[in-house]
Amino acid sequence: MKFPKEIDVEAVVAFLDTVSLDSKVYIGCDSERKRVDGKWYNDYNTVVVIHIDGKHGCKIFGAVDTELDFDRKLDRPSMRLMGEVYRVANLYTALSTQIAADIAVHLDLNRNEVHGSSCVVDQAIGYIRGVCGVEPQVKPHAWCASFAADRLREIKMTA
Repeated sequence: MKFPKEIDVEAVVAFLDTVSLDSKVYIGCDSERKRVDGKWYNDYNTVVVIHIDGKHGCKIFGAVDTELDFDRKLDRPSMRLMGEVYRVANLYTALSTQIAADIAVHLDLNRNEVHGSSCVVDQAIGYIRGVCGVEPQVKPHAWCASFAADRLREIKMTA
């Protein structure tokens, strides 16, 4: 299965027009590092999850974008992680101008310093607050990024 590089915002808006205003919108991104022909790349898996009417199933829109990885410290991949944050912020901005629903932002980051993603938590939260004007969720409450975007990666790998 081939995923687009960007989420079709118009398709998301059109789908939201078919469901009630009780529907919930969540956005998130997860990334994975991979080596191709001796170079390191990052796959960014971005998703929009619409929880239909707030109580029925979900519709998921997904995209996969790949770019070179420039992180030097593999245990603290700040550039890759902020790439996730920038994608979520851009998607939030594009959606929020076209829909009335509240949009929850989920970041695949963990405050626990045992995890490499802790290196950008404060920076990422500040960026989302400043650009989007909302309070993002991080692990363990960021299921859209931690599970939905991660699942998109699994589907891509098996297709």
